[in-house]
Amino acid sequence: MNRIRKLLTGVFLMLALTTQAADYTVTSNTITIPVKSPTATGARLVKLQVVNSKIIRVEATATTSFPQKNSLIILPQPDYNNFKVTENGSSVTVATPDVKAVVDASTGHVCFFDRNGKTLLDEVGGGKGKEFKPYTVPNREIGADSRLTDEQRHGWTWTATFESPDDEAFFGLGQHQSEELNMKGRNEDLFQYNTKIAVPFVLSNKNYGVLWDSYSYCRFGNPNDYLQLNRAFKLYDKDGNPGALTGTYTDRDGNTITRAEDSIYYEFALPDIAARGLTDVGVANLPKGFKLNGAHVTYEGFIEAPEANLYHFLLYYAGYTRVFIDGEEVVPERWRTAWNPNSHKFEYALDKGMRHHLLIDWYPDGDVSYCGLRVATPRSQAEQNRLCIWSEMAKDMDYYFIAGDNLDQVISGYRTLTGKAQVMPRWTLGFWQSRERYKSSEEIESTLKHFRDKHIPVDNIVQDWNYWKLDSWGSHQFEQSRYPNPQVMLDSVHSMHGRFMISVWPKFYCSTDNYKALDANGWIYHQAVKDSIYDWLGFMGSFYDAYSAGARKMFWKQMDENLYSKYHYGIDAWWMDASEPNVRDCTPMWYRKALCGATDLGSATEYFNAYSIVNADAIYNGQRSVNPNQRVFLLTRSGFAGEQCYSTASWSGDIGTRWEDMRAQLTAGLSYSMSGIPFWGMDIGGFCVENRYVKGQQEYDNTGKENADLKEWRELQARWNEFGAFVPLYRTHGQWPLREVWNIAPEDHPAYKAIVYYDKLRYRLMPYLYSMAGAVHFDDYTPMRALVMDFNGDSKVYDIKDQFMFGPALMACPVMKYGERHRSVYLPQQKGWYDLYTNKYYGGGQTIDVDAPYDRIPVFVPEGSILLFGPEMEWSDEKPADPITVYVYAGKDGSFTLYEDENTNYNYEKGLYSTITFKYDDASHSLTIGQRQGHFSGMLKNRKFNIVLRTPQTVDATLNPDSAKGKTVAYKGKKLVVKL
Repeated sequence: MNRIRKLLTGVFLMLALTTQAADYTVTSNTITIPVKSPTATGARLVKLQVVNSKIIRVEATATTSFPQKNSLIILPQPDYNNFKVTENGSSVTVATPDVKAVVDASTGHVCFFDRNGKTLLDEVGGGKGKEFKPYTVPNREIGADSRLTDEQRHGWTWTATFESPDDEAFFGLGQHQSEELNMKGRNEDLFQYNTKIAVPFVLSNKNYGVLWDSYSYCRFGNPNDYLQLNRAFKLYDKDGNPGALTGTYTDRDGNTITRAEDSIYYEFALPDIAARGLTDVGVANLPKGFKLNGAHVTYEGFIEAPEANLYHFLLYYAGYTRVFIDGEEVVPERWRTAWNPNSHKFEYALDKGMRHHLLIDWYPDGDVSYCGLRVATPRSQAEQNRLCIWSEMAKDMDYYFIAGDNLDQVISGYRTLTGKAQVMPRWTLGFWQSRERYKSSEEIESTLKHFRDKHIPVDNIVQDWNYWKLDSWGSHQFEQSRYPNPQVMLDSVHSMHGRFMISVWPKFYCSTDNYKALDANGWIYHQAVKDSIYDWLGFMGSFYDAYSAGARKMFWKQMDENLYSKYHYGIDAWWMDASEPNVRDCTPMWYRKALCGATDLGSATEYFNAYSIVNADAIYNGQRSVNPNQRVFLLTRSGFAGEQCYSTASWSGDIGTRWEDMRAQLTAGLSYSMSGIPFWGMDIGGFCVENRYVKGQQEYDNTGKENADLKEWRELQARWNEFGAFVPLYRTHGQWPLREVWNIAPEDHPAYKAIVYYDKLRYRLMPYLYSMAGAVHFDDYTPMRALVMDFNGDSKVYDIKDQFMFGPALMACPVMKYGERHRSVYLPQQKGWYDLYTNKYYGGGQTIDVDAPYDRIPVFVPEGSILLFGPEMEWSDEKPADPITVYVYAGKDGSFTLYEDENTNYNYEKGLYSTITFKYDDASHSLTIGQRQGHFSGMLKNRKFNIVLRTPQTVDATLNPDSAKGKTVAYKGKKLVVKL
């Protein structure tokens, strides 16, 4: 039923002032407000949709009507009517019990308040809060499959800008590689690429979030594109002559070329056909005939800024690169393999009119390599600190304001909109062994057997790419000569209590039957074929259009017939690689769009970032259609808002094997987790390997001697595994040298001992870990947590990048610098802290220096924690979780809920699971073990808990749950109160 209220303009003259009343229309839970005095680039209509008491949708358009559209990320929501609409002059207020939104009907300005009237989110004034520009998809971005309608070619570029107080901090936005956590005052380009994941969600320490429903390339921070150096500065060569920098190219034989460089933009390559007639061709503009491999390149000169500002630079690099400004090393040496470059952001204050010396020192890696340096358009500090979101192409502006009493509630609101995360199979929380790549079924089986023979815990072994015949990518068929009987292999893995995950790409060689079947229905992208692109193995192919429902069904059918049903559901998980989609590495943005378009829904420009979620839909719903009660698990290299509802986790792609890469994974994982998607992992140890490490391993294999590079390699692997034991997915992977622990180092080496120690510790924590997995689904919990999530209000935690909470009871402090044997740790002020290993107690609100020996990283437990340890195991369900040692850390009240179910099926959706809640009262030093709630097949009806109280006075130099002195109680499902 529609309630329509139109308020006629009233004119009341007093002191020569005119007040204009608002017109608005209320339809169900939406309020539509015409903007009476729109600016030339502003909104003409604003619509609020009240989703619930803490979520309000804002839709705005520069036209006179809203578009009809379907969301790829927002689930249907129940009607909500507990709100009031009032007016005061030109202001329309929409209020729920928890928040209110006020819209100025004159300008379309929107402001959000909490239940107490405190401002949470406020658009900038002057008509600048919402800006629109008409957008037409450029011809070169459409792709070979040019089937776009005129409507699909046109849309809007929009920018939303909000004020932000000085003490605000921003988080989320997906997974990025620049070692940044608090994004206040920073810029981030949001697009999908190998090692980079864009999620259109930002989280504020003010306990709100903004989720915008746009699938195109977006920007956070500065809405303008980065500038070439010659557009931002006056350039001078190294001798002071105006016009350009000096580029000096010296090849491995000492031959030198010197030339003027008006920009450093060698960031991409184009195939010959696509590059015809173009001048902006990336690396093709490097000196003709110059051999980069083994060369040394410098770009040197002076830059003169037009205004004094803190300039935001973006470095793009492959090989070894350093940057100096005025003699200061502003970017210490960074490395990345040539085929997978990386970007790095840095800031530097430049004075107006002053020449600043610039030196880029580059040692390319490979015959083709990449280097670029650009700079953001300068903005005032006030502008830079605002919350600004830019979307390249959408049908209109569409975002959701999500409020909460804490950050967990905000993320819960995000999942209300985009879907519940699933309870992951229990085995996914164990250790995963992977490498690039196991080349036969014998390697798979013998590797898993070696784990079992050595009694090293492991659950999952992973088959990476190229198990198919060399010329048959996309066939989804094992090559018989190397995998003579896949069913026997899978049965063998399962008989050793292992699980098997396999890599499947959305990529198909043209010669395969699967390509032909998809292509016959118009479900293949053809630009790569049109431009005769051959991959690094020498074959031509392309990717399927996952935006088509029919294509998704066929894609799953091909997987099912060749892998899943064919082998009697013996494949336990799917590794969905290159799901950006990455049709070709190292191409410019416009050509990437052409390669994956047009889509069934519209242009690749409009749908650039959402491929992975529709691809995940194909596998999740496909598997559940043929085997409805086996839990689906997907690991995907890309991700997007809502991915969690498809039982999908992401990993951070083909990262480098450097200390700075390890550091970048922590901020990447924390940002991704605070983007609302709870399960994340990385290639522990890094994927792409520096040649010096390869040579170090080769020397050791030949001589048995550990040289300096191998010594560092082993320490890097140890430290990375120590860190990796405290992230949701505990998975090692990478190129040669091999990544099995016995291939990293011999058994008497500290690296080996450290890796095995944390592997075993991980399995002891299985009751704690799986309880978090339950909380992710039932309570919208987030396991990997930046400190702000639990200690908001302590401003010192907002940008701590090398400490994090793994669940409520463990603060992990990884060691991420070579040779470091102690490190500083900040202890948040809200609680006191216990050393996990020694129980030494520290007060909160201080920075301490702690030991960090080779085989340990600092881990601290906050007061009030309840930490559960199960029995020692070699796979996740080897034994029932009995007995459980329950560590209780005195100083605050606390609680924890033990969650258990049938581990691998969907019976929890039918209510078949159990919970036991532990509550600690610090005043009485008593622990209440609540009555067990629920039941499931195989549930332990009788069990033992060993309750161990930790106080500041407890002295214990070891962490050993088996010998910990406590009170052992027999629990039969009834409430118990244990006095400690």
